[in-house]
Amino acid sequence: MGWRSPHLPLLLFPLLTLLVRGVMNSGFRICAYNVQKFNMDKASNHRVLHTLTRVVARCDITLLQEVIDSDGKVINTLLTLLNRYEDYSYQSVSSKALGNSPSDMQQYVFIFRTETANVTDQHQYERKQSFVREPFAIHVQSEKTEIKTFVLVALHTEPSQAVQEIDRLYDVFEEVSNKWNNSNVMFLGDFHASCAYVTRVDKKNIRLFTDSRFSWLIGDKVDTTVSDQTTCAYDRIVVYGQPFLKAIRPFSAKVFNIRREFKLSKSKVLELSDHLPVEVKLKGSAHLLQATPLPVLLSACAMVQSFLSTL
Repeated sequence: MGWRSPHLPLLLFPLLTLLVRGVMNSGFRICAYNVQKFNMDKASNHRVLHTLTRVVARCDITLLQEVIDSDGKVINTLLTLLNRYEDYSYQSVSSKALGNSPSDMQQYVFIFRTETANVTDQHQYERKQSFVREPFAIHVQSEKTEIKTFVLVALHTEPSQAVQEIDRLYDVFEEVSNKWNNSNVMFLGDFHASCAYVTRVDKKNIRLFTDSRFSWLIGDKVDTTVSDQTTCAYDRIVVYGQPFLKAIRPFSAKVFNIRREFKLSKSKVLELSDHLPVEVKLKGSAHLLQATPLPVLLSACAMVQSFLSTL
């Protein structure tokens, strides 16, 4: 007769806890961060670069804005550090330098884990009269997500033109969704969509607000700034359509508070940026809790019990 432990429930509990935690932590995280003039000077600051590496390493895809990197050395420095010390391999896709002033040309850069995401195509919006920094889009395929293909569109608005530029994202949506025959589109970035730049009255003139098919995942009352003197939802994440919305983990869209999570002083955070990253999670392709968690858990229990009974 096999040996049976009277403490079997106690032995099973840690396993079940780990299993449930693993399911709860599963998902595909997309992040956006205005790094505020991320140039070689910042990339040469080891403390700043270390903090940014910790931010990017949390995400399957990260959009960085205000990157100033004409020769590619800035992003290569970041990628080298990520690939040296992290468990995943990272690559990047960059827009061209964008802006109206030679002294303020910026790039959008998407950094992604090659194990979980594949950027199959990219697209630079080119109606320059519509934007100071034209949106940059990528088409993403992932076997790790419930929704297998989707489009990410980056925008860092010009503050004085925020209302007009956010509204024109509707035209960008039509262009990229037609280009890739894919309406699973997410807009993300520093929209300046709050406080004095975009008011409640202004929203009536912005199609992404008036068209109910667009869902704003970062709410108006969220503070995406570092300063204690401001409470502004500048940085946003917006998705189009119910299929994409249903593929997003409920309540996962939020600000990642670097100051609190990394236990840094405000001055150290401000060395990197006066913005905080925003993020959202897509449901994983094996989203066990949403599917049939009870059979999975019972199966795990049965296997452990069977193993212990043979001891």
